[in-house]
Amino acid sequence: MPDGSADKSVSAQRLKQFVTRIERLEDEKKNLGADIREVYSEAKSAGYDTKVMRQVIKVRAMDKADREEQESLLQVYLDAVGTAR
Repeated sequence: MPDGSADKSVSAQRLKQFVTRIERLEDEKKNLGADIREVYSEAKSAGYDTKVMRQVIKVRAMDKADREEQESLLQVYLDAVGTAR
């Protein structure tokens, strides 16, 4: 490899593979986002509050300890500002 061109072509090829994979995954993510929006739309049409559904999904994704800590802290803050829960 006197001029290093073989290294550059291998690196460029590997880079192109990464870029292609990322582009494919971005397309999949876009399609999944559209599917999720469609499900929310169906739920809204069925009479469900999608804002609350999003909160439920967020809470369910949390670790139990983190969720309990957040709920406890929320109660402390609500008590501090005089808002009954």
